[in-house]
Amino acid sequence: MRRTKYKMTEGFKFNTRGKIAQVILNRPDKKNALLPDFWKEFPRKIKSISDEGSCRAIILSGEGADFCAGMDLSVFAANPKLNTDSTYQRERIFHLIALIQDAISTLERCRVPVIAAIQGRCLGAGLDIVSACDLRFSTDTASFRIEETNVGIMADLGSLQRLTKLMPEAVVKEMAFSGETLSAQRAFEIGFINKVYDDAETLEKGVFETAERIAAMAPLVISSSKRCINYARDHSTADSLEQGALLQSAIFDLADVQRFMMSRAGKCDAPADLPELDQEL
Repeated sequence: MRRTKYKMTEGFKFNTRGKIAQVILNRPDKKNALLPDFWKEFPRKIKSISDEGSCRAIILSGEGADFCAGMDLSVFAANPKLNTDSTYQRERIFHLIALIQDAISTLERCRVPVIAAIQGRCLGAGLDIVSACDLRFSTDTASFRIEETNVGIMADLGSLQRLTKLMPEAVVKEMAFSGETLSAQRAFEIGFINKVYDDAETLEKGVFETAERIAAMAPLVISSSKRCINYARDHSTADSLEQGALLQSAIFDLADVQRFMMSRAGKCDAPADLPELDQEL
């Protein structure tokens, strides 16, 4: 059996399968807990995938039994960068938080859909990360928690801001106030998870099927749809409609439409030769 070769970097590994990119958190012995260098390397990789343009979907997963246990606790152990004795130290913490927030927001800015495949625990910063993904699939043993509350910290990397747009506000408040765990089934029932699978094998198979279906679509349609949906989340309906009209006028291609229609009618093969996205989009 041919083994998949991965490119390794700080805290994660990377591979491509056709037009699908895989980014896999890769500290399984530490439940994929995140170290400081991750927040520099991870957004660079996501941005490079988006800019390069040959991949049309990203699958984000974790190696081993858990997706991500959040920030590695060693980050908080006698770290002088986290002292708050002076206004200058508090200013530094503000910029550290902003840097990590921006690293996670790279997932939203990425032009291609990012699909989270979650098994086991998804805690703290792990929950912040999947909250910024476009689609979320999990095993039935997955669990989600705003872990910061349980260690005396307010969640500050995006969960409090994004989760209220992805699930009922009262559920988010309960998680943030009590530090309680959200099960995979409950997460599915309230719409946070797209689909729950029985085990890791069926999860991987189902996520790749979804990614392959996305990859077969016209890339400008997918990237523009993502942009429209994210814009509508944060703007009025009137502004969002205008933005949608402007985007459609920019990307509409009658030849592509005709090829897709002929393909659906069985008069030609699926248009697999659509051009790639590139940095000059």
